[in-house]
Amino acid sequence: MLRRLAFLLAAAVITACTVAVPPEPARAAYETQSRAAILYDVSTDTILFEKEADLPLPPASMSKLMTLFMLFEALRDGRVTLDTEFTVSTRARQMGGSTMFLDETDRPRVEDLIKGIVVQSGNDACVVVAEGLAGTEDAFARQMNARAAEIGLRNSTFANASGWPNPNQRMSMRDLMRLATRIITEFPEYYGYFALEEFDFDGRSPSNRFNRNPVLSLGMGADGLKTGHTEEAGYGLVGSARQGDRRIIFVFTGLNSQAERRQEAEAMINWGFRQFVPKQMASRGDVVAEIPVWMGDHQRVNAIVAEDLKLLVPAIGQDSVETRVEYRTPLEAPIVEGSPIAELIITAPDMPEKRIELVSDREVTRGGFLPRMRASSAVLFDKAMGQVQSLME
Repeated sequence: MLRRLAFLLAAAVITACTVAVPPEPARAAYETQSRAAILYDVSTDTILFEKEADLPLPPASMSKLMTLFMLFEALRDGRVTLDTEFTVSTRARQMGGSTMFLDETDRPRVEDLIKGIVVQSGNDACVVVAEGLAGTEDAFARQMNARAAEIGLRNSTFANASGWPNPNQRMSMRDLMRLATRIITEFPEYYGYFALEEFDFDGRSPSNRFNRNPVLSLGMGADGLKTGHTEEAGYGLVGSARQGDRRIIFVFTGLNSQAERRQEAEAMINWGFRQFVPKQMASRGDVVAEIPVWMGDHQRVNAIVAEDLKLLVPAIGQDSVETRVEYRTPLEAPIVEGSPIAELIITAPDMPEKRIELVSDREVTRGGFLPRMRASSAVLFDKAMGQVQSLME
């Protein structure tokens, strides 16, 4: 007997020979004054809101996340350790904007540089890292571009390590979200640095020792990542917050002041956690549909859920969630157990369409004489019934 799915999957509509289309972006249920923004639920891999999320824009210091990501990779690979000391060039010392106030006599450790970039947004620290890993900042920028392409940052280009204004320094909000997700999931041992609220290297910059992230100390679960501001970019933030089993990442840019940035961050956290609830939609192995098989040793195969399926649904309007199953029918043997054979499509108001791959619950080999005879007879029967129907008309 087929196991029943959760209540939201009770009515599945089966369509034949359908063509998959890319999911539409979420409608603007959330209102923002940001130039561009995106809100993402990590635990369920769901985009909750987006606005101009793929538009390449000046990222300001938010692009320092790419510099940190590459430094974390160097730590993971064993090329450096937290205690590795880097030298400080005159170029690094002469960097303007936010700095750690490093000079050529310093030998900062990698851990100091991480803290200086996260908390103090040190432009000098970014140059030190770039030169320490690649020899020159230009060479490091080329490596940033190559690595960005490899990890799927499709709308990002880098000209420097710090986010200093440059027409070739661009990132989209979606790329920043993807980068933040990688940092959180791949480097949990280093992610804690982003929650530091204060750091002052050698007591040199008491006025620049506080983390600019405006929501870290508000008790909302915020624990990272990086602010950004230039005259061209406006005020922006790549942030993350965790409440219970859920984590969200929010990214926005183009606001007019620090106060607007703080208000936007609070609003996105509140909206992201309060407007949606997680639902266990199905368990691994649940059967969603039976699909006819052509020329196989089985006449039908079950389309099942490969992994536990947990999704976010709107807190208000849960009954508006709709589901359907799409596949080509009949399926032609042979079919490998666990191979994709259908898609479960879930739609809800003000949310992007969600497509879940369904797989075969068994192996189906190509049939011998009797299955072929049954299939041929079925084709002949269908043709005969079609001719009779034509005569009747």
